[in-house]
Amino acid sequence: MPGETDDHTFLAGPGKVCVIGISRCMRPGYSQNNMEAFFVSTGIVALAEMGDKTQLLSLVLAARYRKPLPIILGILIATVVNHGFAGALGGWITHVLGQDVLRWILGIGFIAMAGWMLIPDKLDDAEQAKPVKGAIGILGTTIVAFFFAEMGDKTQIATVALAARFSGEVVAVVAGTTFGMMLANAPAVLLGDKFANKMPIGLVHKIAAAIFLALGVLALLNIGG
Repeated sequence: MPGETDDHTFLAGPGKVCVIGISRCMRPGYSQNNMEAFFVSTGIVALAEMGDKTQLLSLVLAARYRKPLPIILGILIATVVNHGFAGALGGWITHVLGQDVLRWILGIGFIAMAGWMLIPDKLDDAEQAKPVKGAIGILGTTIVAFFFAEMGDKTQIATVALAARFSGEVVAVVAGTTFGMMLANAPAVLLGDKFANKMPIGLVHKIAAAIFLALGVLALLNIGG
């Protein structure tokens, strides 16, 4: 076999590593945990963002400025920065707390998130969109407004918890939570009230709450790592 490494793995070609007994070859840095962290984070945050304060802000920004591209770009930038800090915090927590303490904190935290998901959200007056002109002004306003609206919000707290849950997969978690935010907010900006009115927000929140509850119970029972 070309490029043998040990009794169980071999190099199948440039940048590829195969494991005997497994049909797939993987590139270095790729793992099943990466994908699990990404998809779980995407799904949870996309569901949690429906009807959330920051999605309401997206609708307000879209209605006021009617320029979707700088708004969507601003949401993306604000989310990457905000969730980047949140993911780093979650990763740091895993190194500070012992596994038993972390398990209890995550379990109780996820269960608390399940209850929080069932509470309707609303925008404060200070978070309403301000008058600005030009694409650059709209972009800057969106970044600032969205970043601060996301501080302490459900999806930011979920990012911290997910980064702690998937220890060592912070990049995959942040990529997933960012993608989930864009899945929820880009259609809201592009379609406005038509999107919001067609979404069964109550059902979506109940599904998200059930997922958080399941994650909390699994964490407390120490199932799934």
